[in-house]
Amino acid sequence: MTTATTTRPQGATIWLTGLPSSGKTTVARALAGRLRSEGHRVEVLDGDEIRRFLSAGLGFSREDRNTNVQRIGLVAEILARNGILAVVPVIAPYADSREAVRKRHATSDTPYLEVHVATPVEVCRERDVKGLYARQAAGQLKGLTGVDDPYEPPVDPDLVLETRHRTPVESVASVHAVLAARGLV
Repeated sequence: MTTATTTRPQGATIWLTGLPSSGKTTVARALAGRLRSEGHRVEVLDGDEIRRFLSAGLGFSREDRNTNVQRIGLVAEILARNGILAVVPVIAPYADSREAVRKRHATSDTPYLEVHVATPVEVCRERDVKGLYARQAAGQLKGLTGVDDPYEPPVDPDLVLETRHRTPVESVASVHAVLAARGLV
């Protein structure tokens, strides 16, 4: 009697970190579309959706932001460990929080890719997709990451995307190339 061996597809977490309005979600959604069109199982863990549901009740203190990042990191790691490509467009402003997520993935031998969506705050302010920069400038919002709350850029990310100099399609191609080079797609 022979038994068939099934292999689960390789999952991974692709974490896109950057300032608000840097292009994280745009790149994440376009990447997910490309990966799905290639037949991959993909989930986008959007930071705003996670805050509304999984992290409802958390504020924006350093401790609450860390808790939010760790929750998202756990969900991403579980999905990735089970063969899904988890695309995570989340600010994750603190280096130690991101490093804890990376270590969690390493502990379970789950691939993790950190992508710094490196868009200058001036460009993000012009884009202002959600009106956050305008609200902060009007004194209606305090603690805006990269303006009056810190953002610690990754020191050694797996990829840096300078979205002010490239289209979303070009950014997706760069992320995809790294995934392909690592045998993940």
